[in-house]
Amino acid sequence: MPQSKTTITTGPADLAVDLRHAIARFSRVLRQQDRNGLGATLTAALASVSRHGSPTHGELASMENVAPPTITAVVGKMESLGFVTRESDQTDRRVTRIRITPLGQAELDRARTRRTEWLQAELEALSADDRALLDAAAAVLTRITEGTP
Repeated sequence: MPQSKTTITTGPADLAVDLRHAIARFSRVLRQQDRNGLGATLTAALASVSRHGSPTHGELASMENVAPPTITAVVGKMESLGFVTRESDQTDRRVTRIRITPLGQAELDRARTRRTEWLQAELEALSADDRALLDAAAAVLTRITEGTP
């Protein structure tokens, strides 16, 4: 595997640009490993339903940062594939909650497994020093995303 050139940044502004580009490209390549034909929006919405239990359409639209009509279409597609069901809320029958089905969870698990296997193979090709750098970077990125840099 060819080694990429290491760029030494002169400060946080340069590092921010470099990281934004690298993370965006990395995310795109990682999503491409799904090979399930569902697309990024549907896969992300399915993951949110799995993670948050039984959100409403409005809650899911907010989580995914999409308009309500978009999430309605996404939920309809997931439902037609058998990945989710729509159920009335137990306390307020006017509210519909979205629940992942065993089939939906299995598809999500398969997608995650494919991504993880691809990434593991890429990491195995790196030197121990590069893996140590990525290990440290992962910890820092986690702190940033949790708001505790």
